[in-house]
Amino acid sequence: MIDAHHHLWNPARGDYGWMPEDDATLSRHYRLQDLISVTEQNSITQTILVQAAPSVHETEYMLGIADSTDLIGGVVGWIDFEDRHDRQQLERLANHPKFKSVRPMVQDIEDDHWLLRDDIKWAFDAVIELDICFDALGFPRHSAPFLQVFQRHPDMKVVIDHCMKPQIADGGFDDWATDIENLASQTSAFIKLSGLVTEAAEKANQRAMQPYIDHVVACFGADRIMWGSDWPVSRLSMEYGDWLSLAKSLTDQLSDAGKSAVFSNTASQFYSLN
Repeated sequence: MIDAHHHLWNPARGDYGWMPEDDATLSRHYRLQDLISVTEQNSITQTILVQAAPSVHETEYMLGIADSTDLIGGVVGWIDFEDRHDRQQLERLANHPKFKSVRPMVQDIEDDHWLLRDDIKWAFDAVIELDICFDALGFPRHSAPFLQVFQRHPDMKVVIDHCMKPQIADGGFDDWATDIENLASQTSAFIKLSGLVTEAAEKANQRAMQPYIDHVVACFGADRIMWGSDWPVSRLSMEYGDWLSLAKSLTDQLSDAGKSAVFSNTASQFYSLN
C-alpha cells in the first residue's frame, strides 16, 4: 500500500509560518523514525512526502530525508511561482529522481484568483516542460480558478489535494459537490482522499463522511483517486491506523481492482514510483 500524502517537519527550522507555537500535536518534530513506526504498523510500503513550508530549503530538507530511505518514494516540493528566477531551482530539483511534484500553498494566499495571474503562468509551463506533477492545494472557493488553470494547461499532470477540503464539519456539500463534478468531468485531474478527517473534525465518522467519498468516487472513478494519510496533521482528529481503517470502510463498495487503485496503483502510476 502507498500513502500518497504525508509530512515530516522540524519546527526549529523556522519556516512553518502556519504552525501554532504551542499545539501539542503539531508543534513537535516528526522524524523519519516516527513515520517508519506508523507505516510498519499499517503495512504501508511506500509514501509521498509533501511540503509544509513555502521554501526551497524545506524541499531540500525533504529530499535529504528521502535519500536515506526506500520508504519515501517521492517528494512534493515548493518553488516561488512569483519569481521567474526559480525556474532554475525547479530545473535543478527536477533532476533529483525523487522530486515528483510542486505545490504552491494556494490556501494561504489572500488573492483567491492568484492562480490566474499572468506573471505566474511561466511556472505552469515549466512544470509541463520538465514533466513533473502539480499538487493543487486549496479550499472550495478555489475550485473555479483551479478549473480554469487545469483547462488552460491540459497537458499538466494534476492531483487535487484533500478533495478540495469540503467543509464536512459544517455540512457544506452541495456547492462543493458541483465543483468536484466539474473538475472531474472537465479536466483530467486526479484527486486525493486525504485531509478529510481534519475537515470533518467531530464528524469524522463513516455516516457523516460517506456521502463525500461516494461523490468523489462517482465523479472521478477509482483509477483517478489515491489515498493519503495527511499525517501528522490527521492526528488532530485520529491516529494513522484509525484513518486508514475508516478510509477502507468508506471505499468498501469498490471492487478489488478499485481498492488496489485507491490504495496503491493510482499513486504509483501518477507519481511514477519505482
